[in-house]
Amino acid sequence: MVIPLEPEVKILQVAGSTGRLDRYLAKEYPELSRSRLQKLIEQGYILVNECGAKASQKLNAGDKIHIALPPPEQVSLVAEPIPVDVIYEDDDLLVIDKPAGLVVHPSPGHTTHTLVNALLARCPNLGNFGDAIRPGIVHRLDKDTSGLMIIAKNNSAQQYLINQFKARSVSKGYLVLVKGKLAQSQGVIDAPVGRDPFNRKRMAVVSNGRQARTRYKVKEYLGDYSLLEVTTETGRTHQIRVHLSAIGYPVVGDPMYGVRSAYVKRQFVHAYRLGFRLLASGAYQEFTCELPSDLKQAMRLITGVKV
Repeated sequence: MVIPLEPEVKILQVAGSTGRLDRYLAKEYPELSRSRLQKLIEQGYILVNECGAKASQKLNAGDKIHIALPPPEQVSLVAEPIPVDVIYEDDDLLVIDKPAGLVVHPSPGHTTHTLVNALLARCPNLGNFGDAIRPGIVHRLDKDTSGLMIIAKNNSAQQYLINQFKARSVSKGYLVLVKGKLAQSQGVIDAPVGRDPFNRKRMAVVSNGRQARTRYKVKEYLGDYSLLEVTTETGRTHQIRVHLSAIGYPVVGDPMYGVRSAYVKRQFVHAYRLGFRLLASGAYQEFTCELPSDLKQAMRLITGVKV
């Protein structure tokens, strides 16, 4: 089944006089060249105050920029025999242990070999409901974060689970290795998270960001490192990594916000615990999974502690 990707639509409001339209957009979209942006403006994908614009147009405070970035390709959503570790399954849902390196759903640049492709091989009816590109997906993990995810198998289950996430009644726990020994063995990081104004590919603690709260508890001190149990009250992009970096305890192996390590090639973040109410019974149930082998080996090599 070939599915066209939807355009990425954004509306930006100019805070002050910022010069030319194409230069303003180049700061918002550093991954796009000036020539690409100019072509998009010419083709009518970018409007200012709902009107056609020119690349050289001067922007004023209060101007609204409507952007509809066309997707670069279509997605062939096909079943692929990718192994998936299923922790629990009933008629309504699956709980799986996602490996690191697996993208959750197709997107520009990742059109195949995703978790959705793997799930379609196990549950062929998954593509009959919900979002065409994200069937059954009710929450996500970063590509290089491993651990537990819930997958809905029908419309009723999907809405039931989405409502629990919206109500923040789903309990999520992560194991995270950070550099440094935290002075306080437990605490709460309450700081808004939004786009880094100096690098639009990153997130940061910014005053105009969205509310974000992260709780942490030291599970074990390991020399110059701390193994943390982390829970999130909100689900902002890169929240755990941004928050821990902001308080001076960067995540090991995280090339964007943390500290690189010769022993682990991805961020040391593992979603080890997940609790929610089952649709069939309404009963709360909690699931856990242990650290994967790459993180166990990394912790042994980094800290000298066998796990």
